[in-house]
Parts: sequence; C-alpha cells; structure tokens
Amino acid sequence: MALTAGYLFTDVPGSLAFALRVRGLTVIAMLVVATAVGVSTVVFHTITQNRILTPSIMGFDAFYVLISTVIVFFSGSAAFLAFDQFALWLIQVVVMVGFSVLLFTWLFGGKRRSIHLMLLVGIVLGTFFRSVTEWMQRMLDPLDFQVLSDAMFASLTRPDEALLALTAGLVVLGCALVAPLLRTLDVLTLGEPAAVGLGVDHKRVVMVLFVGVSVMIAASTALVGPILFFGLIVANLAYSYAGSFRHVWTLPAAVLIGMTCLLGGQLVLERLFGFGGTLSTVIDFAGGLFFLYLVLRKGAR
Repeated sequence: MALTAGYLFTDVPGSLAFALRVRGLTVIAMLVVATAVGVSTVVFHTITQNRILTPSIMGFDAFYVLISTVIVFFSGSAAFLAFDQFALWLIQVVVMVGFSVLLFTWLFGGKRRSIHLMLLVGIVLGTFFRSVTEWMQRMLDPLDFQVLSDAMFASLTRPDEALLALTAGLVVLGCALVAPLLRTLDVLTLGEPAAVGLGVDHKRVVMVLFVGVSVMIAASTALVGPILFFGLIVANLAYSYAGSFRHVWTLPAAVLIGMTCLLGGQLVLERLFGFGGTLSTVIDFAGGLFFLYLVLRKGAR
C-alpha cells in the first residue's frame, strides 16, 4: 500500500487527476502482470517438479518475439505500427495459447508422456524460435529493426485501457481454473506417483493447469511484452517468504512480491533516475544473475 501511494501521489508535475488516471492504469497493469506471472510460474514449478525452469525460459517469450518479427519481416514497420492494437494483441494471444495447448496435448495425449520430455521439447523449441528470429532480424531494414527492437522490450507504463481490461479478464479466467485445484496442487508437490496413488487424475489436472498457465502468460506477454526472468525471481522468493509448500500461501506471496518488485522498481527508475532505463532490462539483468545462482547452487548440492 505504501509503495502504491508513493507511486500515485509523489512528484506530480501538473494535474493530480490526470496523473492519477495515467499512473492508476500503470498500477493496474502491474497487478495484472504480477498475478499472471506469479501464479503461472508457481503452478508451472509444481507441475514440472522444477523450480528453475519457467514458461518464459522454455520459449514463451521467444515465441512472442518471433510473432512480432514475422509481422515486421513480411509487412514492414509502417504496417506494423499502423496495425490495429486489438487485432495484434488477439493474434499474439491466440497463436501462443493455441501453440502451447497443441504442444501439451501432444505430449500428454498418449498413454505415458513424461514431464521431462515436455521440458526438453520446450527448451529446444525456444532455442529454435530464437534462432529463426535472429536470422530474420539480420535481413531487416535498419528502420524496421529499430521499430521491432522497441516492441521487444516490455513496457508497463500507459497500457491501452481496452487491452488491459481484456487481459485482466483472461488472467481472472486463468486464476479461476487454478483456484479449485489448490489442494490438488499441494498433492502434486509430492510427485506424480504419489499423487496418482492418492486419487488424483494426474493427466486431466495437468492439462487444465497447463491451459490456465498458457492463457495467463500469453495474455500478459501480449499486453506488455516479454519479461524473461521475472517469474523465476518472484516464485523463488515466494517459496522462501511463505515458508510453506501449501499453495494457499505461496500463490498470494508470489503476487505480492511481484507487485512489490514492479512498483518499487518503476518508482526508483522514475523518481531517482528520471526514466534512465527500462524496468524490464533491470529485471532481466537481476534475474539472469539469480538464475545462474540457482543453477550453481543446485549443482553444488
């Protein structure tokens, strides 16, 4: 609450009403993104039994950048900038959700599919998406590449109101899919054999949860752009802060920590550094170091 009040009411250069309207949209966007990324990452960790990999690290962000690159590559930057924002958001959400659902259906549609196979396929596809994206970007006109580069960095300030409302609705839908399964998620932390032994329909539950994760990540990424390591940071901090494996505590903790990171980071960038940088760049840098720390710590055990 203190961070929210500080962001909304400090250093107002002109009309307070106008500042509150603009900053209020930013705060709502941060809440939507923190909820989508925090909830989906914790759920993803529970399903995969891995607290290092996230949907973004596995290729979701790379797929988002590939979609934007394909549009600029074939239509040009002028057409990309003139493209209807709702249509662009809808295309990105539908393509990302459709791809992830098809992938999960293929991986879990057989009699016996492995979570580890899904992780391997996701990492390989993420690498493939990045390779294709880099190849296409090398052939772009410099002006087209500059326009695309601006779209590749996440921006939480002044989101489109209509798209923000649609994104918030999809995030609420994703949370509605997860909420009835909180106790089941606690059982899934024991692993698939134990969960099945305790009566959990593992295949059905995992598919429902993956759909919820896909919807939330796709909607938030299409709204503000990719933030690669944000989920990794908030989820692992939530585990330490909550001090419990129960999702009734870890999920709210992830949202709260995510909101604190976004609000606090944006407040520092705007008030102390005068917009001298982007919040997504700072998060990616800190998250990259945190990712290396987690990998090295796991390897040392």
